[in-house]
Formats: sequence, C-alpha cells, structure tokens
Amino acid sequence: MRSLPTAALVVVLASLSIPAEAQDASPPGRRAARREAETKASEDAVQRNAALAKGVELLLSMQEGDGADGKAEWPYEGVYRVRGSIPVGYRVGGTSICAMALLEAPGYDTDEPRREAVRRAAAFVCRAADDPLMSATDYDGGYDVRCWGYCYALQFLLDLRTAKAVPEGMSEEVDRRVRQYIGALQQVEIPQVGGWNYARPPGRESPAPASPFVTAPCLRALFEAKAQGFDVDAAAVQRGLDALERCRTASGAFAYAARGNASRSTDGTPGAIGRMVAAEVTLALAGRSDIPRIRGALDAFLAHWDQLEKRRQQPGTHVGPFAVAPYYFFYAHLYAAEAIEQLPAHERPYYRDRLAALLFKVREANGSWNDRVFPRSANFGTATALLALSAPNRRPPAGWPHAQE
Repeated sequence: MRSLPTAALVVVLASLSIPAEAQDASPPGRRAARREAETKASEDAVQRNAALAKGVELLLSMQEGDGADGKAEWPYEGVYRVRGSIPVGYRVGGTSICAMALLEAPGYDTDEPRREAVRRAAAFVCRAADDPLMSATDYDGGYDVRCWGYCYALQFLLDLRTAKAVPEGMSEEVDRRVRQYIGALQQVEIPQVGGWNYARPPGRESPAPASPFVTAPCLRALFEAKAQGFDVDAAAVQRGLDALERCRTASGAFAYAARGNASRSTDGTPGAIGRMVAAEVTLALAGRSDIPRIRGALDAFLAHWDQLEKRRQQPGTHVGPFAVAPYYFFYAHLYAAEAIEQLPAHERPYYRDRLAALLFKVREANGSWNDRVFPRSANFGTATALLALSAPNRRPPAGWPHAQE
C-alpha cells in the first residue's frame, strides 16, 4: 500500500481535528435547521420510549382472570353481552391485542414478567379455541364477535412464531391452534359475497354485507398465515379482497358495508377514515392499491381526525352525523400507523410525527389510553396505542402472493 506524501498526511490529520460542523459546507441556516430536527427527533424518541415503557407497566397491571391459566386475560369491554357476560370473542381478541403490544414493545426478550404474562395469554388463547361459544358452527345470533377472536388470536399466535417467542413446550399446541383459527375464520366467511362482519341478521340464510372494518384485519391474518406456510383458502381471500374493493367509493372513502355489487354508505369520508387506512393497506399488500391511495387515506385521516375525537369516550355507538363509534378511535390510529410504514421512507417522518402528536394529545394522566366509557377498555386503547407507536420498528406485514396467481 502506498503511503501518503508528508504534506498530504498533514492535511488529512488536520482535517480530523476540525469539528464536523466546521467541515459542513452547507449554509448556516440549513445546519441550524438540521440540528433542531435532530434534537427534536431525539426528544421524540425519549418521549415515545417512556410512553411504551409506561404502557407495558400498565398492561401488566391490567391482566386479569381466575381460570385454569390464572391471570391470563385482557377482555375487551363494550356494551354487548352474551348471557350477561363479556363474549368470549371479545375476551380472546382483546387478550391477543394486548399480548401483541407487550411482545412488540422494546425489551421483551429480557423482561421476564412480560414474557410470563404473554405465556399465560397464549395458554388462554389456545384453550379458548375449544370454548363452545367460539364454535364456528351452530351460531344464529344477530351480533357475532367470534371473528374478532379468531382474527386477532390467529395474528397473535403467528406473531409469537415470527418473533421466535413461542413459550417453551407450546410449539405443537400453537401450530395446532393456528390451523384451528384459520379454519374457523374461513368457516364464518360471509356466504356468497365473501368478507367478514360482526353484525348480521339472525340465522345464516340472511348473511350481512361485508364490512371493511372487519374484513381488512381478517385478511391480514390470513396473509401472514400463508406467508408462514400454513394452508389458506385462496378463493376465500380473493372473495374478501373483492368485497373490500366493492366498499371503495368514487371519493376514495369506504362504505361501512357492501353486499353484492352495490355499496351501502350512511356516512362520508369523515366517518370512514379508519376503514380507509385499514382497507387501502390490505389491498396494497395484495396488489390492489398503491401509494397515492394510501397517502390519500392518511391525509383524510389527519384532515378529519376531529370527527373521531368528538366521539371518543362518549356513550352510544354509531352516532351522527357521520356514524362514528367510539370503539373506532384507536382502531383507526393503529391502521394509520401501519399505513405510514407503506409510504416511501422520506415521507414517513412527517406522518409519524403527526400521528404521535395526536396520540399524546389524548393520553390519560396515568399514561394509558381509552376510547370508551368503560375502565376495562383502557387495556385495548393502551395496547393499540403502543402498537401504533412501535410500528416503525416492526417487521413489514406479509403480503398476498398476487403476482403468482
């Protein structure tokens, strides 16, 4: 290797002693703006990490139950009851979402209390698959929340596998339950029209129209299952994707439900912003949407966020003028966070900052989040907020292999 001439070596060594700022040839104003942006990013990271740590602490304190698995549940609580009790679909779905938030937050691998809480949750979610009220057959109720349990239980168990965090001794059980939840989810697909809904007329002979609010996360769970090598009914996925597309209106909003070739919508864009981000990301993962549509959905979310905020922690469900239900609030933030991560890298910081500011604006004094009037529903609100804040660090979601079909 040739050595540098003495004079050149002196220049190099001298340059190493010059502060980096002095070596920066950009205008002073630009350097100052960059320093300010770096300082803000550092402060934001500190705030976000502190919020994640506090949220983890709160979720651990909220875990409840006295069944075979001990304190193993985070039941989602709404107004709906089955035989006077929170339906098992809400218990399974809520527990799965909270466990996913604990799994995704930083420091999981070395946090033994958290790992133990997730182990108990996994045992409950696996055991609950056999609950008679989670059966995928012989259900004639007009309000059916089993699909929420199937969908998020499936996603949670798949996330455990992805993170190589399946509790010791549970690998075979988790794989068996993954197959069981896939089968159940496919079995409750809406006949003839495809997709999923949580509200329907009594009986199977009068199926409800597909709802993008439900169909999008159900499809996402099936995408992940397929990516991990499990058998998934491709025809059911295609019908679900078709149902989502039928809900998209000319304005880019998504109808609350769609039957056959006609969409039904009782609200405009302000009432659809959560559905828009969830549906566009899901469709994009299957090659049926694109960056401009996702960006448009995010811009609509930011522009009409106040319509969500007006209904947060209010009584009732689908109240006018835009039929926004309180339980839609943090759902929308979660899928907005996932939509942001589909944008080009240089666009993400702006949207991440806007979303984080909105989340911190509605954070409770004790560090939790809650969009309902029920104290127990703080577990769902806190978990979805944590998942939204941790979205930039999560593994990209699985797509559907549309190019191969």
